[in-house]
Amino acid sequence: MNCSVEMEMREMKGGFVSDELLGTFVPIAVYWLYSGLYSMLGGLENYRLHCKKDEDEKNLVSKSDVVKGVVLQQAVQAVVATILFAVTGNDGVVAEDGQGSLLVLAQQFAIAMAVLDTWQYFMHRYMHQNKFLYKHIHSQHHRLVVPYAFGALYNHPLEGLILDTVGGAMAFLASGMSPQTSIFFFSFATIKTVDDHCGLWLPGNLFHILFKNNSAYHDIHHQLYGTKYNFSQPFFVTWDKILGTYMPYKVEPRADGGFEAKPDKECKDN
Repeated sequence: MNCSVEMEMREMKGGFVSDELLGTFVPIAVYWLYSGLYSMLGGLENYRLHCKKDEDEKNLVSKSDVVKGVVLQQAVQAVVATILFAVTGNDGVVAEDGQGSLLVLAQQFAIAMAVLDTWQYFMHRYMHQNKFLYKHIHSQHHRLVVPYAFGALYNHPLEGLILDTVGGAMAFLASGMSPQTSIFFFSFATIKTVDDHCGLWLPGNLFHILFKNNSAYHDIHHQLYGTKYNFSQPFFVTWDKILGTYMPYKVEPRADGGFEAKPDKECKDN
């Protein structure tokens, strides 16, 4: 997209919804739409990583409380995003030609992904290693022993603020992306996060094919034997591999139907 085209688009949108408003609320809408799709697919027992009975019996929080927790986090997220857009007035980097624009967008996505992954890995890991933070904050997310899609952002409000909201703000600022670009980046990050918690192993799912950080990888982390491993989120497993917290896994069919994510090595720490 060149400068003149972008200016024309801005003029066309002048009387409608701003990029800042879309950047704030589109990822929230995407969260509920995409998790709603997975909720409808939740009855596919042949593709679940845990049976429905386990989801009902092992999880330590009701689904109504999960919804309330997610809505609270998204409300805080919306407030912070609104303030961030207002303070920065960030129009991002505008390229002079279509090819340059694609390169700039790719660079911005790569930087934002790297920043978000780095921030969330170290903060997530620290919340496990610090007994006080785990007991009073991060353990709330682990009430979902059997993850499901719309529980992806179920966290203690402080954790949601630190890991997701602050991490997202840092990724936005470090990458130099525009509010318009942020619509696509944070919608993609939202879809990826929901997919990681969906509890399903669907054939042909590109997230499962392209990313080792996927629903099976994250399911390992939610089990008792995996809480000291697989801290990386939401995109890659780079930091886990560099710092020795990566647990190799395999996905095998369960005897009673569906699949099961299993560690590919013995866990001697547990």
